[in-house]
Amino acid sequence: MINLLQEKYDIVVIGAGPAGSVAARFAAENGASVLILERDREPGIPVRCAEAIPAENLEEYIEIDDSWIACKISKARLHSPNGNFIEMQNNGDGYVLERRLFDSALCAKAIECGADFLTKANATGLVYDDKRISGVKFNYLNTEHQIACNLVIGADGVESVVGRWAGIKTNLSPQDVDSALQFKVSNIHIEDDICHFYFGKKYSPGGYIWVFPKSVNSANIGIAIPGNKSADNLLLDNLNNFITEKFPTAKISNIVFGGIPISATLDEITKDNLMLVGDAARQVNPVTGGGIMQGMLAGKLAGKVAAEAVRKQKYDWKFLATYHKHWNKYLGNNHRNIYALKAKFINTSDERFNEIIEFCKDIPPQKLSLKSVL
Repeated sequence: MINLLQEKYDIVVIGAGPAGSVAARFAAENGASVLILERDREPGIPVRCAEAIPAENLEEYIEIDDSWIACKISKARLHSPNGNFIEMQNNGDGYVLERRLFDSALCAKAIECGADFLTKANATGLVYDDKRISGVKFNYLNTEHQIACNLVIGADGVESVVGRWAGIKTNLSPQDVDSALQFKVSNIHIEDDICHFYFGKKYSPGGYIWVFPKSVNSANIGIAIPGNKSADNLLLDNLNNFITEKFPTAKISNIVFGGIPISATLDEITKDNLMLVGDAARQVNPVTGGGIMQGMLAGKLAGKVAAEAVRKQKYDWKFLATYHKHWNKYLGNNHRNIYALKAKFINTSDERFNEIIEFCKDIPPQKLSLKSVL
C-alpha cells in the first residue's frame, strides 16, 4: 500500500537529488502541494559526484551542518603537465561533502516545508489527458501506479528520460558529455583544505584529474575526459597510473562512474505542464563539470515559478518559461559564454598549459581566480 496523503498533487517532482529536492521545497513553502518520487531507497545514492561545492550562498538552501561536511576547502592548486602548479585563494571557501547525508538533508527540508516523499518509486512515463500532461506513471514495489498532477518537474539527472517523454531533445554529442571515473581512496597523506586539479594529455586529454580530500588520510580522486577523446579502458588505465605515481600507498574503498553533461543549457527546458532542472536540463558548468550549486539554483527558480503557476492556474510553456528567463539571467547566459570557451580548453596543448601556469605564477594567490586563468 502506498502512503500518499492525496490522490492528486499540484506538482510531482521526479528525482530527489539537490535540484529536485530544492525545487520541491520552494514550491511547497510557497503553497503548492508537492510529491517527490525517488527511484532509489534514499536520496543521495548512488553517489556519482566529486562532492565539492562552494560555500558561498549555500545557506540559501540549507542550514550548514558539520555532519555532511567532510572537509572545508580554502585553496585550489592547478597542476601543469610539466609538474609546476599555481595556488588560488580567491575563489571563496568550499566544502567537500558527504553527498548521501547532504542530499538527505535537502530532501528532509522539502518534507519539512510540506512536500510528500516516496522512495523506491521509479517513474516510468507521463499520463496525458487530451494531449496535456496530467500525471505520472511509476513503479512502486513491482506494482504500476499513477498519480495525477498539474505540473511535472523532471530532476532525473544526466540520463533524464522525463524530457524525452515530453518531446524535448535532450541528446548530447560526444564532445558535450564527459566520461568520468572516480575512486575514493584511503591510506594516503594529504592536506585537507586544498583541492587539486591536474591537466595534460598524459593523464586526461581534454579534461582533468581531481583530488578532493575527504580527510587527511582519504580523498576522492577522479578523471573526466570528453566522450570524443575517450577510448576503451582509457579512464581506468590513466587513473590507475596517476594514483600509482602520486599516491603509491593508496587503497581503493569505493568506485563510481558515469557521464557529466558539459553542454550549454538545453534550448527547451519547459513544455506545457512540465519543467526540467539540474543535470536533466544540462545546467552544469560546461568546463568544470560542477553542478550541485547550479542545480540548487535552478531548483529554487523553478520551484518558485511552479508555485506561482499553481496560484494562477497557468501551466502553459509560455508562463513556465519565466523560469528559463530567470535561469538565463543568473547563470544560463554565463554558461553559454563558458561553453564557447570549452573547445579551446579541450584542445589546449600541454605546452600551452605549461605556459599558462608559468605566467600565472607571478599573480599572488589571493588575486588569482579560475576566471583569470581561463
